[in-house]
Amino acid sequence: MSRIPRIVILGAGYGGIVTAIRLQKELNYNEADVTLVNKHDYHYITTHLHMPAAGTDDPNNARVSILKLIDEFKIDFVKSTVVQIRPNEKKVILEDGTLSYDYLVIGLGGEPETFGIPGLKEHAMNIRSINSVRLIREHIEYQFAKFKREPHRKDYLTFIVGGAGFTGIEFVGELADRIPKLCREFDVDPSLVKIYNIEAAPTALPGFDPELVQYAMDVLTKKGVTFKIATAIKECTPEGVILADGEEIKSSTVVWTGGIRGNRLVEEAGFEAMRGRVKVDEYLRAPNSDHVFILGDCSLVMNPDDRPYPPTAQIAMQQGENCAKNLVASIRGSQLTSFKFDNKGVVASLGKGEAIGIVFGKKMRGGVAAMMKKIVDMRYLYIIGGVPLVLKKGRL
Repeated sequence: MSRIPRIVILGAGYGGIVTAIRLQKELNYNEADVTLVNKHDYHYITTHLHMPAAGTDDPNNARVSILKLIDEFKIDFVKSTVVQIRPNEKKVILEDGTLSYDYLVIGLGGEPETFGIPGLKEHAMNIRSINSVRLIREHIEYQFAKFKREPHRKDYLTFIVGGAGFTGIEFVGELADRIPKLCREFDVDPSLVKIYNIEAAPTALPGFDPELVQYAMDVLTKKGVTFKIATAIKECTPEGVILADGEEIKSSTVVWTGGIRGNRLVEEAGFEAMRGRVKVDEYLRAPNSDHVFILGDCSLVMNPDDRPYPPTAQIAMQQGENCAKNLVASIRGSQLTSFKFDNKGVVASLGKGEAIGIVFGKKMRGGVAAMMKKIVDMRYLYIIGGVPLVLKKGRL
């Protein structure tokens, strides 16, 4: 009697959790042993994190218990941290044990990319997890409290967001909404609060529709955001940031959203990687590794123009569905399916009641786009948890 193949999934982000959920639906009983490894016992909705970071929503609304999403009779869940991946031995080293596998799915998520800017790693905060956004939220509130004791410290009320990509834009939109409430709560003159969004590229939301980008900047400028576009951060210090043109902005709060790289564990495992991301084959496998699938922030998938798709939640979800299908095909000895990204569009929130987006080729802005953003969020909740999760977490 042949041994049951072992599948190990590292990371319960968008790609990992969708892979696990699809496998438990597609695999027959005792067709494979599937283990999902994650350092937290919850899956968090990354595209929602900008709201609790700014304090406009509860962090718990961005997290879902993994055990509520998986069937424990079909998927073994291991709460642990991955220390090392050994593809030659087909083993994964955890902080508290070792797992052997026949097939490995790497969906460990990315890490902030600092582009070598001095001080960013030490002095800037990042919107990357439930714990990180709790820290940002509490830190912002603490700055207002400190200002009441040291009213000469205007840097307490100066907030710098590095990067004007989707995360940066969505965060400053929520932060601008939160500031008036904090000013009322702490009895602070709103005119003293400054929000800077700094972007090295020639435009905010690089690569996005210029007309919608201008709309977004107009909306956020009216909310009190000051943009510094085509302006690089030269250095981040304990006192704020120094820009490439020599200007220094004093601030006690720097939030870096300027880029994501792949996970260092992928590089350390010996896979050929660029900034921690592996150029996968048409079936999402690592080069020369038919038993290793790589998803999400750790993978590089090229578009028809041979340029990498940006690592979004949408592409990671589709990768998860394709990966599960190909794992089942591998086990059953049938033909694998090539991954083809179906770009359904993208929507960026600009705070309460405002957003921009392109969905199925159609431009949207304002309240219509904001409603579409909620629909997109609820669709994902439905994919991973069905109607019960939509009713619990989805909010119109």
